[in-house]
Amino acid sequence: MTALSDHAVPQNPGWLSRAEAWMDDKGKGAWIAAMVLGFIFFWPVGLALLAYMIWSKRMFSKSCRSRKSWHSHMSAMKPSGNSAFDAYKSDTLARLEREQQEFESFLRRLRDAKDKAEFDQFMDERARENNDEAENGERA
Repeated sequence: MTALSDHAVPQNPGWLSRAEAWMDDKGKGAWIAAMVLGFIFFWPVGLALLAYMIWSKRMFSKSCRSRKSWHSHMSAMKPSGNSAFDAYKSDTLARLEREQQEFESFLRRLRDAKDKAEFDQFMDERARENNDEAENGERA
């Protein structure tokens, strides 16, 4: 049968080959969903799908989509060969990292200010309660 990474479909595929290619395009989640539904509706179908997934190594291989996206992320880090573009890209990445750090420090200051305001409010309420208790104690 076909491996998970290549989706070679014969010239006149049968419904089984088309279904297998369609499931391969959807990824491992589709195979697992089909297996679970097979167990729910008619357990021998689920068992057959599980055996097929183990036999064809679909169960233990990584999804094609995750490998493709990993390679596309890695290719973004490679130099393009155009020095002007590479300089622009490195300047832009440095600027974005600097902006991210500034934004994170802004959020940290915002959280600290909120925490301080909440703590000050708590301390004011506590002082007010202590004053009320002291006044009530003196009156009695």
